[in-house]
Amino acid sequence: MNTLDTGHDDSSHAGHRPGGLRGAWWMLLLDAALIILFAALGNRTHLSGLGLVDILSTASPFLLAWALSAAALRTWHRPSRLWPDGVIILIATVTLGMALRVVLGLGGAPVSFVLVTAGVLTTFLLGRRLLTGLLVSRSRG
Repeated sequence: MNTLDTGHDDSSHAGHRPGGLRGAWWMLLLDAALIILFAALGNRTHLSGLGLVDILSTASPFLLAWALSAAALRTWHRPSRLWPDGVIILIATVTLGMALRVVLGLGGAPVSFVLVTAGVLTTFLLGRRLLTGLLVSRSRG
C-alpha cells in the first residue's frame, strides 16, 4: 500500500511497515525537530536569541498546534501520508500556531511572517512525508 494514496488508510498495515509504530514515532519526532529547526533558522535570520529557551519559545506555539493536530488525526498510524493528514497538519500548524503566537504574546503575525512560515513548514512537513513515504514504498516493493 502506498502511503501517498488519497483514498486508502494504511493504518491496518502498521505491523508491515518497517519499524512499525516505533518507526512512526521517529517520523513524528522528526516533524517536531523540523519545527524546532524552523524556529532556530528564524531566530538566526532575525538576530533573535539562539539559546535553547529562545528557540523553544519561538517554536512552542507551532509545536503545540502540530501536536494537537497530529493527535487529533492519530498520525502515528499513517506518519507519511501526504493527503489529507499532512495537509491538515500543515494548515493547523501554521494557522493555530500563528494564533497561539499572538494570544500568548510571543509576537505578531504580519503577512510576510505568515507567508515565510507557511513556505518553510510546507517544505519541512510535507517534504518529510514525501521522502519517508517514498522510502517506505520502496522498502515494501
